[in-house]
Amino acid sequence: MKKWNQLLVRHGWLLAEVKENMFDCGKETELNIEFLLECLDTANVNYTFHNGKLALPKASPAEEEWLEAVNFKYRGRGEGLWFRPGVDEPKVQELDIFISGIVRQLNRLGFHTSGSCDGHGRRAAHVLLTEQCNMEALAGVLHAVGQKRLFRRRSQNVTYRMNLPLKQTELLDLAEQLSLIEDGWVEKGHDFIKEQLFRHSLEELLAIPGESGREEKVRRYVIEKLSPFVDYLTVDHVGNILAERSYRGGRGPTILLNSHLDTVCEIEKDREILKEGPLWSSSKGILGADDRAGVAVLLHVAEHLHSTDSFSGKVKFIFSVEEECGLVGASNVHEYFLWGTDAAIVIDRRGKGDIVTSCGGYIDFCHPSYGAFFEEVAEEAGLGEWAVTSGGSSDTKIWAGHGIQSVNLSAGYHNEHTDREVLDVEACYETAKLVKAFFGKRRELNRVLTGIRREERVMSLFGE
Repeated sequence: MKKWNQLLVRHGWLLAEVKENMFDCGKETELNIEFLLECLDTANVNYTFHNGKLALPKASPAEEEWLEAVNFKYRGRGEGLWFRPGVDEPKVQELDIFISGIVRQLNRLGFHTSGSCDGHGRRAAHVLLTEQCNMEALAGVLHAVGQKRLFRRRSQNVTYRMNLPLKQTELLDLAEQLSLIEDGWVEKGHDFIKEQLFRHSLEELLAIPGESGREEKVRRYVIEKLSPFVDYLTVDHVGNILAERSYRGGRGPTILLNSHLDTVCEIEKDREILKEGPLWSSSKGILGADDRAGVAVLLHVAEHLHSTDSFSGKVKFIFSVEEECGLVGASNVHEYFLWGTDAAIVIDRRGKGDIVTSCGGYIDFCHPSYGAFFEEVAEEAGLGEWAVTSGGSSDTKIWAGHGIQSVNLSAGYHNEHTDREVLDVEACYETAKLVKAFFGKRRELNRVLTGIRREERVMSLFGE
């Protein structure tokens, strides 16, 4: 179920949410506000509108119901008739229903449009942009929000035509993603936008309750965010999220990515996240970065793999439950889901720069060359000092027990499970960059894994 702020953004309105379900309409045009109120009446929504403030009920309609309310016969037919790009604001009621949000966000960010079409379910959607648009900057913005399927060409009237071969729901998702980009970010470039969007996702995750055994809300969030980037997703009998995606035909190694959904105790309802530069903490109680930081990293990596061609093979995702009370979720994953997995990366280690390859120094999680590979990737990518070390218990222990080469990487948090918990957000994002760099070294990774398998076969022949 989408919240009101999501529905409004996805369907073309530019309102500022001053508090939950209360919106400031000061930056929206009179015609667009008038159309919004008409849609609310059509949907039989009990609202109040006074002095430019719109108050909506807590319960929002399903998006399918909202689509019926905002639609009408011949909507979009007169699009652009009285619109001057760069001068006027587009009229929501004149825009095709599935592209109205994208058009409004592009104009907000300074990419002025002169026409658009959502494809009506028969062909690719497109947007016409004025010749003054910085198309290189726009391509960077779209890539930053996970879009790689972008085609653009110049039309005969010297505007740019940008094709968006996306499903209708994906067009709505793109509008929502663009809405997260704040004024001034475009000029700072693609990398800056990517990091800020990562921080936004991380902050959302830190606000969701989900102690061990009560992971329902965070599970719903992860499913919603992960679903567009995988081929297969299910929730198993104990509540773990299991997902899989093949890249470039699946020819290559199979890598497992894992973090856990639960926190050791509940996040306080009325707490605030305190930010001192890159260090985040909680005003009271735990912060919850163990392991919401790991979850944020994996969602970021899933989007990255979707928008690039850097990896060839399969990736399996496991977001486990009840890790904090004895690795319960990981221990109950059916073995068939793990069949064929060559290696695993777990994001659930405190601090920064640790590549955990053993538990207590007596249980090895992987062959030494697999851990060393991460050191080499970090050095080549200029990601600071990462080093192999020993650590404690985690889901890594379970995957290693299945014969999977496994490591546990630092996620940037300290003093976990206490009210002194702190998250170094920059260190957390460095972990995300390390995992992305790992997938960018597919040939080198294949050589490492092939070498390990060869050595294991030789050892088995000699009974060692």
